[in-house]
Amino acid sequence: MKTQYYAASSLDGFIATEDDSLEWLFPLADLKDSSYPKFIAEVGALAMGSATYEWMLRNADKLAADTGAPWPYTQPAWVFTRRALPVIEGADIRFVKGDVRQVHNEMRVAAGAGNIWIVGGGDLAGQFHDAGLLDELIIQIGSVTLGRGKQVFPRRVLSPILRLVSVQQMGAGMVELRYAVGK
Repeated sequence: MKTQYYAASSLDGFIATEDDSLEWLFPLADLKDSSYPKFIAEVGALAMGSATYEWMLRNADKLAADTGAPWPYTQPAWVFTRRALPVIEGADIRFVKGDVRQVHNEMRVAAGAGNIWIVGGGDLAGQFHDAGLLDELIIQIGSVTLGRGKQVFPRRVLSPILRLVSVQQMGAGMVELRYAVGK
């Protein structure tokens, strides 16, 4: 079982624009041609921040058109937030706040033999890293630059902590980098 941060980033290191848009990402690759289907099949629990969750709320109609449901996950999800947010009908969502260490054990139990996916954002993944709980970074880098926005991983992590495990080209617009996180 691993705790993994799987995300897409612009070439200049941003996962979303300043207003939390991901529209830049969709023209670059097709999920079916990526590692996502194999990755999600091994996920037993998810964690995300409130901005990621709110993006999903704003795009529920598009998600439903693409996946058949406004919430595309069957796994339980923990949303880290200090605010009251609407619940998506039929989704197994648990709203939490505070230290990620306190929630991680609960997520491990729920995940069973599956992995824990830190969906986003970058700061939440950084909190898992700071707590020594992050095992792997899987970052898909797109052939765009945003100039500004939400950083993919707003932490200073110097080598040899990150060990490059694999590099995979995904079409003409993306590359996937996998890093093991040293403890």
